[in-house]
Amino acid sequence: STTIYALTKMDQEEMILNIGYAFKIPSVALRYFNVYGPRQSLSNPYTGVTAIFMSRIKNNHPPIIYEDGRQSRDFISVHDVVRANTLAMETSRANYQAFNVGSGIRTSILEIAETLSGIFRKEDIQPEIVEKFRVGDTRHCFADLSKIRKILGFKPKIGFEHGMAELVEWAQN
Repeated sequence: STTIYALTKMDQEEMILNIGYAFKIPSVALRYFNVYGPRQSLSNPYTGVTAIFMSRIKNNHPPIIYEDGRQSRDFISVHDVVRANTLAMETSRANYQAFNVGSGIRTSILEIAETLSGIFRKEDIQPEIVEKFRVGDTRHCFADLSKIRKILGFKPKIGFEHGMAELVEWAQN
C-alpha cells in the first residue's frame, strides 16, 4: 500500500473479516472502485471527477485536469455494484474474503472529459490541463477482477459511455 487511504481501507477489511471469522458471522469485504450513477450526490466534493466535470461542462467551463490527463481510474456503474453485492450475499463461497468491484478497465481522466463533452454536445469545450501534480495521488488504479469473476461469476455489464449518458440524463432531470 502506498497511500494512507489505501492503508486504512486494508486495515478496515482485515478487521471486518477477522471479527466475522472469530464470531462466526459471515463477512465479505467488497472493494469498490470509482462508483458512479443516478442518484449520486453532485455537490459533495468527494463525489468524484465525473460530477465535477459534468458541472463545469454543463456551465460552459472547461474541466480542469491535473497532471497530463493520462492518469487513469476504474469506473463502475452503480447498477454493476448492486449486482456484485447481491452475488456476494447469495453464496457462502464469498464468506471471509475480499473482492475488487470495478470494471477492470482503465479510463483516463482526459477520456472522461471528452466523453462528457460529447454527451453534452459541447465538444468545443476543451479540458484545461494544468500539469500540476498533487501529493498522494495515484497515477493508475484499476481492479483485478479475476477473483470475483472466478468465485462469484461477476462480470460488469454497463459500459462507461452508456453509464455516463445515464448519469448525465439523470442529473439534467
